[in-house]
Amino acid sequence: MRDASSNPPSATSPAAAVRPSPLLSTLDVMALVVGIVIGAGIFSAPALIAANAASLNHILIAWLVGGAISLAGAMCYAELATAYPDAGGDYHYLRRAFGERTAFLFAWARLTVIPTGSIALLGYVFGDYASQIYSLGPYSAALYAALTVIALTVLNIVGLRAGKWTQNCLTVLEVGGVLFIIGAGLLLSGTPTDGAVTPSSLPTVTNWGLVLIFVMLTYGGWNEAAYVSAEVVGPGRNLPRALFWSLALVTAVYLLVNLAYAKVLGLAGMAGSNAVAADALRAVLGENGARIISALIAISALTSANATVLTGARTTYAFGRDEPMFRMLGRWDIRHHTPTNALIVQGLIALALVGLGAATRSGFATMVEYTAPVFWLFFVLTGLALFVLRRREPARPRPFSVPLYPFTPLLFCGTSAYLLYASVVHTGVGAFAGLAVLALGALVMLWRGPASPVTATR
Repeated sequence: MRDASSNPPSATSPAAAVRPSPLLSTLDVMALVVGIVIGAGIFSAPALIAANAASLNHILIAWLVGGAISLAGAMCYAELATAYPDAGGDYHYLRRAFGERTAFLFAWARLTVIPTGSIALLGYVFGDYASQIYSLGPYSAALYAALTVIALTVLNIVGLRAGKWTQNCLTVLEVGGVLFIIGAGLLLSGTPTDGAVTPSSLPTVTNWGLVLIFVMLTYGGWNEAAYVSAEVVGPGRNLPRALFWSLALVTAVYLLVNLAYAKVLGLAGMAGSNAVAADALRAVLGENGARIISALIAISALTSANATVLTGARTTYAFGRDEPMFRMLGRWDIRHHTPTNALIVQGLIALALVGLGAATRSGFATMVEYTAPVFWLFFVLTGLALFVLRRREPARPRPFSVPLYPFTPLLFCGTSAYLLYASVVHTGVGAFAGLAVLALGALVMLWRGPASPVTATR
C-alpha cells in the first residue's frame, strides 16, 4: 500500500502545493550544523567543567564522550531524515510514530518555546558581548537582541540563498576565530599560570553528572539539520555525511580549544574564570586579545542565531501545512524558497521573549531555563519514534540505517532522559514557565478538537 504522505497535495488541499526545493549541498548542511553547535557555549562551559573535574584527562574524556553521544543521536536523526525527508523534521517523525496530538504539542513547543527561546537566548549572548564593544545604554543587551531577531528574520525572508550564504560566511568567521584561540593558546603561551584569574581548588573526584550536562549543552544543535532534509541535494548520501563530518570537526575543535585554555590558564585558572576565553587571550595578547574574543563570541552567537532562524521556521511551516487552525503558517514562498509567514510569526514570538528577558533582567539565564526541559522531552520522544517506525513500517526504504541498532538509539534515548531529569532538577522558574507554555498548548489542542480528515491522512 502506498504511503499517503508521499502523495502530492491536491490543488484544493489546504497544504501548500509548492514544496521546498533541494538547494543545499553537503557543505551547506555542514556550515549549518557547525554554525549552530559551535556557539557561545564553548566560551563559557569549559570553566564550569573544569570546576567539577579532577584532571585535564577527565575533561578531555568528557568532551570525547559528548561527541560520541551526539554522534549516536545524529545517526538516529540521519535514518529518520533520509527515510522521511520533510521540512517538519521531528514534527513529521513524531506525527507518523505517535499521532497528530503528539505532533501538535511538539509543533506548539517549536513555535513558542524551543527555537524561539533559543533565538532570544542567542540574541542576548550577542547583545552582552556587542555591548562590551559599544554600549547602547542600560538596556543595551536587550536592544541588540531585538535588532538581531529583526535583522536575521528579514534576511531569511529575502530567501534561502541569502540565508545559506550568510550562514556559510558567518561559520567561516566563527571557526576561524576559534582556531585563532587554539593557535594563540597552544603556540604563543608559555608555562600555564593562574595569575590572570582567582584560582579555585580543584575537586579530587570528577562529578561526571554535572560535567556531562555542561558538555552536552555545548554540543546541542546538530539535530536542526533534520529541518532542512527536504532541501538537501541527495539526502540519503549527503545528510549522514554532513552530520558525521560536522560532529567530527566540532569534537576536534572542542578538544583543542580546551587544551589551549588549560595551557594558558591551568586547570585552577580555568575553574576560577568567569570568562575563560577572554581571560585566556588577555593572558596571551593583553586587553586587545580580550576585545577580539568579545567580537568573536558576538559573531558566534550571531551565526547560531541565523541558523536557528532558518531551521526553526521549517517546523512552523510544516505545522501550518497540516493543521487547519494555523493554515496561514503553512504557505511556502516559491519565489524566495522560504516559509515567509512562519518566519514572521517566529520573529514576533522571539521578540516577545526578548522582552521577557529584559523584564527579568537576566535574559540569558531565563531563556536557558525556559527551553531546556521541553527540548530534552521531545528528544526522548524522537529517539523512541525510531523504534516505533522501524516496527510499524519495516518495508519503508531507508537510504541510511543507524549503525549498531538497537544499541545506538538506546544510548541516545537514555542520555536524553537523564538530561531531561537534570534540566528540571537543576533549573528554576524559567523551566516551569516553559512547561506551563507547553501545557497551554495541550489546552489549545483539546479546544480545537480532533484533526480534520485531510490532516489525518497526511
